[in-house]
Amino acid sequence: MINRVKALFVERRGAPQVRDAGHSHEELRIAAAALMVEAAQLDDTFDARERDKIRELVTARFELDAEEGDSLIEEAEARVADSTQIHGFTRVIKAKFGQEERIELVEMLWEVVYADGELHHYEANLMRRLAGLLQVSDRAAGAARKRARQRLDNSGARTN
Repeated sequence: MINRVKALFVERRGAPQVRDAGHSHEELRIAAAALMVEAAQLDDTFDARERDKIRELVTARFELDAEEGDSLIEEAEARVADSTQIHGFTRVIKAKFGQEERIELVEMLWEVVYADGELHHYEANLMRRLAGLLQVSDRAAGAARKRARQRLDNSGARTN
């Protein structure tokens, strides 16, 4: 089991290039997934649609299979449960992701927030805070939100 978990975080060929700032790829993946889990749980509901959206996003972004994606989400859930703040996660992201990758992450977070079909005011507040902590401008965050909504609208998901 431990070898399977370790294998989950082994750097893969063709994985996105990120800046080296002393954080492992494992930390980066967990931090990104933890922010998605935090966004999904903020309205006190973490339903199957949100979990499926997170799995879809992390498996595509980090080139994982479904089992690896589920393991990453479980680890992220545990980290979120043990954490009292999001600053540790955003610090890892800022250290490892360039500006475009941080914008891409904000867009993925918007997809998670909208996965259940509604935007709760706590979720909107979190997204504003995350954009600031990730040093993504209001303009870039707004464009990311618009792209996420368009993608969900085109896939048949309803958002408000």
